[in-house]
Parts: sequence; structure tokens; C-alpha cells
Amino acid sequence: MPKDANKPRGKTTAYAFFVQQCREELKKKSPNETVVFSEFSRKCAEKWKAMKTNDKKRFEDMASKDKVRYDKEMANYTPSEATGRGKGKKGKRAPKDPNAPKRALSAFFCFCNEERSKVKAKNPNMTVGDIAKELGKRWETCANKTKYEELAAKDKVRYEKEMAAYKKGGAAPAAARKAPAGRKPMAKKKQEESEDEEDEESEEEDDEDDDE
Repeated sequence: MPKDANKPRGKTTAYAFFVQQCREELKKKSPNETVVFSEFSRKCAEKWKAMKTNDKKRFEDMASKDKVRYDKEMANYTPSEATGRGKGKKGKRAPKDPNAPKRALSAFFCFCNEERSKVKAKNPNMTVGDIAKELGKRWETCANKTKYEELAAKDKVRYEKEMAAYKKGGAAPAAARKAPAGRKPMAKKKQEESEDEEDEESEEEDDEDDDE
């Protein structure tokens, strides 16, 4: 589905500004060095976690200013009808093929599937949006992202294999309708609610991808 070119660029978090600075410093220091993302991500998380509050403040100020920019632009933004993420005029999704494989999970989604129930248990009155924000904050400071990146890599292999079979026969193998790596089986209603939450989170993730 094409993105709306007029949609404001997503908000950049304090941690994202910090990572951008680390990336720029690394490029200046070692312009020809091949960066291993998982290792770079781990080191950034460790530095951020150990950083003093006063040192973080300038990144938090940058994030606050960017939020003001984003809120102002969104107030004047009108979504294009051609970018409805598969939804109709009333905002409902187009029917999904029940035989299609479950989409591959990103490292962030694998993390969310593990942490979402903990956030809900601790904050039962949180909205879907608030839960997504809290998960985003926890992901920023997660010191074990490698674990979820490995889960995501395995799930991508699973998805590609099942999608190949799906395209050939019009139906995914039985395994495709089971919970993929990092995703626990759940009742149909809860699964639909979880997918709704993942869709909202993926929109925020798409915005962050646009920033890079």
C-alpha cells in the first residue's frame, strides 16, 4: 500500500536522536568499517542506560521540540484516501485470506509479544495507544535486543517458506496458521485485538523508519 507523501514525518524519540549521533560519530571515526547492527544496537543501549540524566536532557529537549513540530504538522494534515492501509470508507479492514501465512514479526514485535501482557497486567486501564508508547520506551532501553533480532530472523525464514508454498497452492501449510516464533497461541478474539495493536505499533515503526 503506497504511503501518503504529504503525511508529516514521525516523531523522533530522545533515544533515536542519541542513536543518530552515535551513528554519525562512528561514520566519522571509521567511515569504511562495516557495522554489525546487532552489536551497534547493543552498545548504544548500554551507553544510553549508563548515561546520566543531565547528559540525556539535550536529547530529550530535541525530542520535545520535534514533538511540537509533529503535532503542529498533524493538526494541518488531511490523510489521502489512497493510503488507507486496506481499510474501507468506514475505517474497516478488507477481509484477510484465512489461508495466508502469518506475516513475519520484526524484532520489536517479538519484544512486544513478550512484554505486552506485563504492561497490561501492571496498567489495566491503559489504552492501546498508551500501551504501544510504553512498549516503545521499554524497547529503547532493552539491553537484550539480540535475542529478539534472532527470533525475528527465524520468523522471516518461516514466513518466506510458507509464502512460497502459499503462492504455489493458494494456501499456506498448516504450520502457517499456528503461532510463529515469538508469538504465543491465543483465543480468536484476543488474537484479533493483538493484531489491532500490532497494526497501530507498525504505523509508528514505519514513521521511525522514514526518519532514518
